[in-house]
Amino acid sequence: MELARPIPDESAPWSAALAAPAQPRLTWLPPPPADWGARLKAAAGWADLTVLARYRLDGLATMRLDRRMRAIFDDDTPPDGAVAARVAVLASSTVAHLSPSLRVGLARHGIWACVHTGAYGCYAQELLEEGGELQAFRPDTVLFALDARHVVGWSRSEGDESGILHRLTAQWRRARDTLGAHVAQQTLLPVFPRLMGNNEHRLPTGQASLVERLNARLRDLADTECVDLLAADSWAARDGIAAWYDPALWHRAKQEVHPGAAPLYGDLLGRLVAARRGRAKKCLVLDLDNTCWGGTIGDDGLDGIQLGPGSAMGEAFSGFQTYARDLSRRGVILAVCSKNDAANALEPFERHPDMVLRRDDIACFAANWTDKATNLRDIAARLNIGLDSLVFADDNPAERALIRRELPDVAVPELPEDPALFASTIADAGYFESLGLTAEDRARTGQYRANLAREAAKTEAPGLESFLRDLDMELRWARWDRDGLQRIVQLTGKTNQFNLTAQRLDTAAVLDLIQDERALTLRLRLLDRFGDNGIASLIAGRFDAAGKDIVLDLWLMSCRVLGRGMEQAALNLTVAEAKRLGADRLIGIYRPSGKNGMVRDHYENLGFAPMGGGRWFLPVARAQERPAFMRIRED
Repeated sequence: MELARPIPDESAPWSAALAAPAQPRLTWLPPPPADWGARLKAAAGWADLTVLARYRLDGLATMRLDRRMRAIFDDDTPPDGAVAARVAVLASSTVAHLSPSLRVGLARHGIWACVHTGAYGCYAQELLEEGGELQAFRPDTVLFALDARHVVGWSRSEGDESGILHRLTAQWRRARDTLGAHVAQQTLLPVFPRLMGNNEHRLPTGQASLVERLNARLRDLADTECVDLLAADSWAARDGIAAWYDPALWHRAKQEVHPGAAPLYGDLLGRLVAARRGRAKKCLVLDLDNTCWGGTIGDDGLDGIQLGPGSAMGEAFSGFQTYARDLSRRGVILAVCSKNDAANALEPFERHPDMVLRRDDIACFAANWTDKATNLRDIAARLNIGLDSLVFADDNPAERALIRRELPDVAVPELPEDPALFASTIADAGYFESLGLTAEDRARTGQYRANLAREAAKTEAPGLESFLRDLDMELRWARWDRDGLQRIVQLTGKTNQFNLTAQRLDTAAVLDLIQDERALTLRLRLLDRFGDNGIASLIAGRFDAAGKDIVLDLWLMSCRVLGRGMEQAALNLTVAEAKRLGADRLIGIYRPSGKNGMVRDHYENLGFAPMGGGRWFLPVARAQERPAFMRIRED
């Protein structure tokens, strides 16, 4: 067992540190307005506080907002309507100064956070202590924030990282097994001075070289262990290590993370927690004139806009389009919202030789003279996603201010004047934080465009039954297996509306179900004449203690396949599996989450009888097959 270090003197020069010119800034957020302080004093509810968090706050403003949040709400009682998180930071250095930024960083993502930091230097004891303060806190997320000196000190011999990585893995597993929490790991900050300069890697026993190798291997190990990384080393490389670490503060107060970097640090953790709860953004909505190209297409014409090689501005706009296209290829939906005649707006996509984005890259195209707030509402409705899934990129400050006022749920990055910085600004914001990549992600834009084609076909059909038959649907099903592991974890993490229990499963929980031969597990893929919707529904359940009934702890479905009878077909398959396993009844559970009200009557609509307390039952032997207009086959 490790012994706690002596408690350091925490009398750090706070005002100087927080005002340090090198501190990282949340540049994608708008500067706080002149009345920000007055609005903070008047704030009375959670919605007010989250809006105030979405400004470019420095360390002092962050602490003021945190004090106001804690004065209004009790730590252990989340505000009504807030998503709650319980975050334990297991650190080897002083991290108490990070707590306000962690709470505000999560609030910026709509999450009320209760934060536990523990006593200085005692994280190892806390992790081992049965029934101790850490276990009593019941964290759902554990962040290992271990300082580089502490971790390097674990090396059994100079330059040997194997023992260090083995020790880290053991700590991750203990946190996951004893606390049932998601695990995140901060990468190591490069705090050691170099002994050989540019070719430091040629000194394998050097501490600076060891930290570089550890960070590289940490990334592979985190993938294997399903641990999320908070990439502090990448941000320090970008901002300069002086913005993240001050040797004077280390020696005076054992603070490894600079107070000036605390607001960004809190935001980075907020992104990870939000992504785990399905709150990452899904769609980048692009303005066109002076956002995707220079100039106004309606006035300057196809040959007059700035785009492509030949000018610095043209190349900058091409670079931004390339970034947007690459986002689309990893699963982000692209849409257009432009005040323009539709024919003019479409012309560059179809005819300009240097246009990187093409019409097929855009899932939803709104070019008209309607106000942009109305168009954004329409885009969200047509894509069947929430307004809080949208990021709106527009070069015009007035349009940005309008959308922030009219649609506060829409993320609106503060784009700089130089288009060369558009891509880095949106990337820095972390709107599209992702914890993995699947084949379904790469196909997402095509899936949403196909869904719009289905909706168009639906309006032309003489009736719903005719429309469903004309879709020529095929439902392919399989029991859970390792081949679908990543997509299963991803889908449970991001599905909010059609999710009966708001259940989130990590890799360990999914593997446990896969290995349980008595568990009922189904993954469902829907295809039709417009294309493949990918894995769109998951169902899982286990026998109760009596071994008679199967309790459905998980039933979720992607909203893009709603209204096609998939629920009925899924029930038919679930009943068949329950019969195979020998169950007497299916017990369905509905737990309201604030976002899943659309499925409140799901079990009642499928013929289940109420038991009370959000539980419904269906006798397996008496269950009748439900009509479904699709072929069903095992995948």
